[in-house]
Amino acid sequence: MGWKLFFWLVICFPTSIALLATTFYQVLILSDLESDYINPFDASSRINYFVLPEYIVQGALCVLCLFTGHWFMFFLTLPVTCYHIMRYVKREHLIDVTEVFRGLNAERKFRLAKLVMYLILLIVVIFRLTLIGIYYLGIETDDDPASFW
Repeated sequence: MGWKLFFWLVICFPTSIALLATTFYQVLILSDLESDYINPFDASSRINYFVLPEYIVQGALCVLCLFTGHWFMFFLTLPVTCYHIMRYVKREHLIDVTEVFRGLNAERKFRLAKLVMYLILLIVVIFRLTLIGIYYLGIETDDDPASFW
């Protein structure tokens, strides 16, 4: 198995799905908080549990794309990574229990934007994975049609 197939199938695909799932979960928790189905302490503790691992995985994916020379993926993930770094340095990355309702709309819009970006990232990863898979399946074909069966 080639390194490109390994990179897209084992590293990028599960990472993209994990980022998409955690962001969707955070949007769902914020919607429940807005509808008053969950209290602010539980909502902030559930969201804050995923914030730092999401930042680390996003940063690692961005750096990995940089080091492997996948420039399109690097430039696609770079703005969110820079925004995560900025929020972490300013100590605004965690949701405060006492001020959760003040920034609820802004947090939900931010996470919806991240959800759209991660969905685009997943579509690009699936597309690249398909291309690499077709490439590696196409290398071993012969001119004889009987060898396919």
